[in-house]
Amino acid sequence: MTIEHVALWVQELEKSKDFYVEFFGGKPSDKYVNTAAGFESYFVTFDSGARLEIMRMPSIPQDTSDIEKQRTGYIHIAFSVGSRARVEELTARIRESGYRVISEPRQTGDGYYESCVLDPEGNRVEITL
Repeated sequence: MTIEHVALWVQELEKSKDFYVEFFGGKPSDKYVNTAAGFESYFVTFDSGARLEIMRMPSIPQDTSDIEKQRTGYIHIAFSVGSRARVEELTARIRESGYRVISEPRQTGDGYYESCVLDPEGNRVEITL
């Protein structure tokens, strides 16, 4: 059994899609639009076959959670980039592009080498070895 896809509601559909394409090599589908519902989405597919559905609909309220705090529910998506150097390089590139790094590259107690950044909507994205 595999996870087919994970989905995110966003306010800025194009900016969010572009983030995952530019930094994580995702390939976007054509945009799906349901004008009756005001719904738009992209499926972004990664080399492993994993997919991220990025969705926008004006009636979905913006999340007001404090992005600095953990909470229950889905909290992050993690991308394995293959090496410590790549974790450091991608983290620096994302920072230089104006996105926030909330955890610098480091070795964790559970054996990961990782950093954590925020995507355009404030969602946590781990970059791992």
